[in-house]
Amino acid sequence: MTSTTLHRDAIEPTLFRQLLGCFPTGVAIITTRTADGQPAGLTCNSFSSVSLEPPLVLFSLRKASSLLGAFAEADAFAINILSERQDALSSRFASSKIADKFEGVAWRSGPLGMPVIEDCLASFECSVHARHEAGDHDVFIGEVKHMSGGPADQALVFYKGAYMMLAESLRTLVIQGRLGSADLDEAYRTLYGTLLRLACERAAEGEIDAIEAAVDGIERHQATESLDQRIESASRFFSAIAAAGHNEALTLMAQTMTTILRERMTHVIRMRPRPDLFPLRRKVVLCLRRRDADGAAAALDELITKLRTGGDAAAEPGGQ
Repeated sequence: MTSTTLHRDAIEPTLFRQLLGCFPTGVAIITTRTADGQPAGLTCNSFSSVSLEPPLVLFSLRKASSLLGAFAEADAFAINILSERQDALSSRFASSKIADKFEGVAWRSGPLGMPVIEDCLASFECSVHARHEAGDHDVFIGEVKHMSGGPADQALVFYKGAYMMLAESLRTLVIQGRLGSADLDEAYRTLYGTLLRLACERAAEGEIDAIEAAVDGIERHQATESLDQRIESASRFFSAIAAAGHNEALTLMAQTMTTILRERMTHVIRMRPRPDLFPLRRKVVLCLRRRDADGAAAALDELITKLRTGGDAAAEPGGQ
C-alpha cells in the first residue's frame, strides 16, 4: 500500500478574500453595550444561524477590532438585519472615522437592554452562549431571547465587494450600452491615476509585488486561456492597484469600476491578445517601485490611449 502526500499551495490572502466574496451574504449591524452602558456597534456580514433547538446564531469579529473588548465583556448582543434602503447605515457602522455611530440613528433599547435599530428587516437580542477563538477572529454564539420583524423590504446583500443592488444596476447599464467608452476612460484615468499616486507614497513592497503578479497573469492568459481566466487576471491588476493606494473611499469606487470591467468584458467587448500593451503595464510597476508617481500615472494614461488608438474601440484598460 502506498501513501500519497498532497501538495497544498499557500493560500494567498487577497485571492482568498476575493473568492469568499463569490458567496452573497446579508448585511447586519451587531450592537451591544460597553462596560459603562454606552451603545456600540459595527457592520458585519458573518452572521449565521446555528441551531433551532435551542435558537442559536453566531457572528465573527476580528481580533484587531477596537470593539472586541466591548463584546468580550458583554453578556448580550443584538443582530440587526439591514434592508437595501439602509446601505448608508451599513457604511456608517463600518467606518473607523465616525466616533459616535449612533448619532442621528433611530434606535431603542430592547428587553435585554441591547440597542435595536429601527426599521430593520429583523432584529434578534441574544445572550452570549459561547465564545471561541478562531484564527484572527473570535466567534460569538448567542442564544436568541427576543426577536422582532420589520418592513417587508428587500434585504441588503453584499456580493463580490459591492452591494448587490449596485452590482445589478451596473450590469443593466453595461448591457444596455449606456456607459460610453470616453466616460469610462476618463473615470479610469482619474481614479486609478490617483490611486497610483497614493500607492507611490503608501504601498508596501509586497503590495507592489501583488500588482506585478497580476501583470504576470495577464501576460500568461492569452487567447488559449478561458475568458474567465482572462477577466480574472485583468480585474486583479486594478484590484491590486486599489489595495496599494490605502484609501477606503477610493477602494469602494474601484470595486464599482471592477464590476463594470467584468461586465463589459463578459457581455460587450471582444477581447483579443494585445502583447503590445505588456511593456506599459511593466512600466507602471517599475514606476511604482521607483516611487515615481508622475511616471506611473503617465504609463496608465498611455495604456488607455493605446487601447483606443490601436483599432480596438471597444477595448478595456484591462484588455489583454
